[in-house]
Amino acid sequence: MKSVCDGKAARVLIGVAAALMPMAALADAASPAVSAPAAAVSSPPEKIPTTVFSQLPFISDPKLSPDGKQIAARVALNGKTLIGIFDPFTGKSRMLNPGAKLELNWFRWAGNNRVLISVGEIVSWFDDDAWSTRLIAVDLPTGEQRFIGGKTEGFIGDDVLWVDPEGKTVLLSYRATFFSPPRVSEIDLATNKARQVQAPRYGVFKWVADTSGAVRAGWQLDRYGWKLLYRANEGESFRIVAKAAYDADDDDASFDDVMRIYEGSDEGYRILPNEKTGNDALWRYNFATRQPGEMVFEVPGVDIADFDTQDNSADLYAAWFTTDRPRAHWFDPELAKVQEAIDKAVSSAVGDRAATIVSYSRDHKRMLVRLGGSNDPGRYYLFDQDDGVMQLFAQANEKLKPSQLTATRYTRYKARDGLEIPAYLTLPAGRNASNLPLVIMPHGGPFGIRDDGTYDVEVQFLANRGYVVLQPEYRGSGGFGKAFGEKGQGQWGRAMQDDLDDGMDWLAKQGTIDPKRVCIVGSSYGGYAALWGAIRNPERYRCAASFAGISDLKRQMRFWDNMSGSNKAKSEWRKTVKGDDTFDLAAVSPLYAVDKLTVPLLMMHGDEDQRVPYSQSKLYAEALAKAGKAYEFIALKDEGHGFSSDANLQLWLDKLDAFLAKYNPAP
Repeated sequence: MKSVCDGKAARVLIGVAAALMPMAALADAASPAVSAPAAAVSSPPEKIPTTVFSQLPFISDPKLSPDGKQIAARVALNGKTLIGIFDPFTGKSRMLNPGAKLELNWFRWAGNNRVLISVGEIVSWFDDDAWSTRLIAVDLPTGEQRFIGGKTEGFIGDDVLWVDPEGKTVLLSYRATFFSPPRVSEIDLATNKARQVQAPRYGVFKWVADTSGAVRAGWQLDRYGWKLLYRANEGESFRIVAKAAYDADDDDASFDDVMRIYEGSDEGYRILPNEKTGNDALWRYNFATRQPGEMVFEVPGVDIADFDTQDNSADLYAAWFTTDRPRAHWFDPELAKVQEAIDKAVSSAVGDRAATIVSYSRDHKRMLVRLGGSNDPGRYYLFDQDDGVMQLFAQANEKLKPSQLTATRYTRYKARDGLEIPAYLTLPAGRNASNLPLVIMPHGGPFGIRDDGTYDVEVQFLANRGYVVLQPEYRGSGGFGKAFGEKGQGQWGRAMQDDLDDGMDWLAKQGTIDPKRVCIVGSSYGGYAALWGAIRNPERYRCAASFAGISDLKRQMRFWDNMSGSNKAKSEWRKTVKGDDTFDLAAVSPLYAVDKLTVPLLMMHGDEDQRVPYSQSKLYAEALAKAGKAYEFIALKDEGHGFSSDANLQLWLDKLDAFLAKYNPAP
């Protein structure tokens, strides 16, 4: 879609007093009906052109302003990723461009008239590359945008600890030089004038503020271990409330942002593991004594990812998690009723699709609702509780209909060591589920990341072309508990790769796929897994395709080292990837095993990639050419770690289509 629905867009009236049940009319009117997927139909569906699949969502990740009158969102326009500001009531909009060579990390509202944008880029650091971030503030009334925090030689310039609800100031933690610890400054967003509120302190590399903007905690490191510093208010001195050696197994050793400290209280909330289940749950927590209180909320089998509370209050509002798909638990009774009514209406009307509240105003009267599913690219609606109006705001791809696509199924299989591996399985429509060609598609990350069962353009494209698609949530994937995550430690290119192969064997044993017709395709870490799978197990794969994949783990590790906020973070990440510190990453790097490659490769990489440097594919392509191996390499000019234009996504799909048709054709 290349436009946003204006105030004259079709609206469906919803009776709030009647438990929103007329919302079923919305599901019927706003999208075509879809029946439950059948095991097979008389003939395969027509091939959908790549020009249709490659239509990027014009809008993604929309966020309502605090007053609910404007919407900020990522916008894909003319090959660039911008921030769009939309007035859904007048149809007016404007575009914010954070910079041609900068990658957009995140954005958020600061009051109703200002937006904060985090950007990053690769910078030179001695003889290597490093990842550097900065913070931009944009004043909407004037259009003026400025870097916040002044000149800094540290790599991390977007560590926002607190934002004034009115959007006048922020607390920003940053280093004056690369080698100095961070200070915390209160910065006037209109003038960029800074007032230091917390001086740098030896060994402290992370500070935490409470809901009023008072710096209340810090994580300190020295050569002996770590210390947790804490104070009850700004008038007190910090005291050590916890300390341990680096290798201690302690919750505070992974002190992170999934926590809230409240003004005038030592009590708050943290997401911590439930030792009985191994899954992260939401707990009450006393930061002065470091003692968890009651467990407030948990979901069997998966982790709680995040939570929210009322503004400047410890009253819980919502918690988010992913089972077969992303879900929310609403502590707020009014929103719980809204979500329940939406769920009932959508479930009865459209089957596989689900509705999710993705953003809301400060008074919770207006909210953005996303309707979509594994076989539906989705659309966003603006819902106003006061007048009971649901307004179509944006649609991801109006040319794709759910009836043309196939639903993805959440499943599990056992790896060779008995570990149960969650997975998503998509079968091609119109074909008997027997002896079909397979594409294994591991997700990126790899650690702490997972697939979530929502619409995936590559999955649906491959299924439309006649392939079974398996997305394994290999060991180390996020959201499945502490033990599952730790199973991935030191298994990069090893047991994590076994999990992919075992998924293939599981499907072959069922007779669903032909084990002699399998290719592996992925992006980022998934691209690495594709490159490495082709070398490690050439007897299993007929071909491999990588977008922005890693070929040299030793080189990439140096890049990651330069991104680390502390020596401890660097050490922990190295341990996660390598396992034994003596392990040589060259042993699982495709670049150092070019001579072992016997299957054809397809590679594509953006030359402006700020996450996995372009050199990772360029150097590998040069080595392949020198060794006389069969490969195709496409460099995308001015592209980053993903697709910012329809043209580049279409090129990838076209190349992948032709590559698979040549080396692993579907019937």
